[in-house]
Amino acid sequence: MAKTSSKKNANSPHAGAGDDESARGRLLSAATHLFCKNGINATGIDAIIEEAGTAKTTLYKLFGSKTNLVNAVLESEGKQWREWFIAAMEEGGGDAQAKLTRIFPALKSWFAEERFYGCPFINAVGEHDKDAKQFRNIALKHKKIVLGHIEKLAGELGSSEPAVLAHQLGLLIDGAIVAAMISRDPGVADTAALTAGPLLGQSRAKKKRAADQLEAV
Repeated sequence: MAKTSSKKNANSPHAGAGDDESARGRLLSAATHLFCKNGINATGIDAIIEEAGTAKTTLYKLFGSKTNLVNAVLESEGKQWREWFIAAMEEGGGDAQAKLTRIFPALKSWFAEERFYGCPFINAVGEHDKDAKQFRNIALKHKKIVLGHIEKLAGELGSSEPAVLAHQLGLLIDGAIVAAMISRDPGVADTAALTAGPLLGQSRAKKKRAADQLEAV
């Protein structure tokens, strides 16, 4: 989701805090693009500094190591994605069902972007040692926040088990992301939406029955 910044010389003798911040942004943008497109292991430091227009010393000064840069990319990309995703659900208001039904149209628009390379968290965990906790913990933190918002809406929808519904939708989200990455077909989001429809309808129906029963008492 990150935008690529223009290249500038970060090695000026007059470089200060503002220059460091600019270089940091360009390094994060370049690393995000290259990690997502080519993979973390396949992307070397030289490729990152070339795209960012900085020096290797600048990268190590700001991040200390490639591992720290990867962590920073995942944290930054996760924050940007969550802000976009939650805003996409909330935009236009409406009830919980209206917000939840916006999930897959939003994903479809993301899948159609030229720089859609899948989920950076799924990709990071997928290409590293499966026993390693480093990237898995960051991915789980990201997932917990996303599912937490969906669970809140599921509760408002009237689901008797909002956490279960949130995880069901989460599985559809993850599956759609992987399928879209492999097939390059944004339309997989439509199929996921069709699958999610009955799940949302059942919860809404249960809420209506409960309300009707209260009125009958």
